[in-house]
Amino acid sequence: METPRIRHPEKAHRADNPSPSKPPWIRVRAPSGGGYAATRRVIEEHGLSTVCQEAGCPNVGECWAQGHATMMVMGEICTRGCSFCNVATGRPDALDPFEPVKVADAVAKLGLAHVVITSVDRDDLADGGAGHIAQTIRAVRRKRPETTIEVLTPDFLRCPDSALEAVIEAAPDVFNHNLETVPGLYTAIRPGARYYHSIRLLERAKELSGVVFTKSGIMVGLGERREEVLQVMDDLRCAGVDFLTIGQYLQPTRKHAAVDRYVTPEEFASLEEAAYAKGFLMVSASPLTRSSYHAGDDFARLRAARAAKGA
Repeated sequence: METPRIRHPEKAHRADNPSPSKPPWIRVRAPSGGGYAATRRVIEEHGLSTVCQEAGCPNVGECWAQGHATMMVMGEICTRGCSFCNVATGRPDALDPFEPVKVADAVAKLGLAHVVITSVDRDDLADGGAGHIAQTIRAVRRKRPETTIEVLTPDFLRCPDSALEAVIEAAPDVFNHNLETVPGLYTAIRPGARYYHSIRLLERAKELSGVVFTKSGIMVGLGERREEVLQVMDDLRCAGVDFLTIGQYLQPTRKHAAVDRYVTPEEFASLEEAAYAKGFLMVSASPLTRSSYHAGDDFARLRAARAAKGA
């Protein structure tokens, strides 16, 4: 008999962290409708996981109603225990060798013009899962060559340089790795990661490919100061990052990090203006912004922005 999985077993020892009530601008409708049901059916038929479900994304209803889903490969269990994240933590299962083809088939069935492929952290694997991600990129290319591909990868901490090289060699259109928060909060929010390693990962991706777009994102509302966010922008621009996303942190459960405050839409607009002034080709900053939210439309604008600059 298979032992049932327990989600977040280590979080049972955390104290409750109540967050303030959500303001009106952060509320979303519950998922429903024919488009949502059709997308869910394709995902279930192919036995796939999505970050939309596993991370409790607030935009799942809107995105799935349009047939857009962010594929999460390498299982549903992460080897990290970040205090902001709703993905299960523990010992992952073995990789499914058929998963790249399953993802490609689902992308084709959904007719996606642009797909985002992300994953859990797999510190148990020598290459951090880079080879599996590369296989998935290639499988999508073979099945649906007209689809543009964005990957949102782990940090490949403690992996050889060949891990990142394998992903870039598979030629994604966008290489995304999220910083998640400001460096001063890493110990509390992203304890298994290293801020400057992530900055260097993004910089190295740009060095390995002259055509790939690089992208990163952070959450606000965790206790960061504005000047810290502006410094993150500067660090990303020094690494040549093209696209920045900034969204409101939302507490998944009372055992996760509490929301320090809800950042107003006006503050998001101000951060977006500052980011553009620093030279990003594309910026998405709003309370409900997430890495893959409107990713296809944003990618089209990103290509147009590069063309306009003659880059």
